[in-house]
Amino acid sequence: MFKIFKRKVTKMFREFLVYHHSSLEYRAKILTLMVSSNGEIDECEKQKLKEIAYTIYDDDHDRAELLIDTVNEYHNKIITQNGLDFEHLVMLVERETKEVKRFAQKIDMDMLMQLHECLDDENEEEVLFQTRILEFLQNLKEEYGEV
Repeated sequence: MFKIFKRKVTKMFREFLVYHHSSLEYRAKILTLMVSSNGEIDECEKQKLKEIAYTIYDDDHDRAELLIDTVNEYHNKIITQNGLDFEHLVMLVERETKEVKRFAQKIDMDMLMQLHECLDDENEEEVLFQTRILEFLQNLKEEYGEV
């Protein structure tokens, strides 16, 4: 009971309570771009998302869970059209990468490819769209990453 309450409070006030919240939120936005590209998060993506979160924050399981919660929050905002749409998320990621150059290092193409593997190859449009997202993120990483 206390753990659930703590998690909800942390989620609501992550800007004040979470160390380097902007870094966590940036990662969540990148992951949301991948899982929301087809409008839903399927079981494969949920499992890969969990694996990725626990790989990134292997020493802090609470932070990994917060990352997953944040991705789900952004995804829900997109599908319910509650103050965020996919194009706006793309613009946010681009702007934040330009403003905070170190964020480009957080674009891990190998981890993002794990999410790409969840797509059904029969739906060429979804595969192509997500491939374009990967190319966009790779370009951001190359352009703004430290040399």
